[in-house]
Amino acid sequence: MSNYLGLLDLAIAGVPALAFGIWQLVSINREIARDKAKKASASPESPRHAVGEHGLNDR
Repeated sequence: MSNYLGLLDLAIAGVPALAFGIWQLVSINREIARDKAKKASASPESPRHAVGEHGLNDR
């Protein structure tokens, strides 16, 4: 009987934690894919650095 209680404890604590971890991994991967798609579709006239103050040919 005590062996089954250990499995029950694992199911109660481990399965939700594992599911949450998988959900977070999928969510992050989707966000990375969205960012890559947005970056690929940016116009060539848009600034290429983080601040966004200058155009491509400004020096």
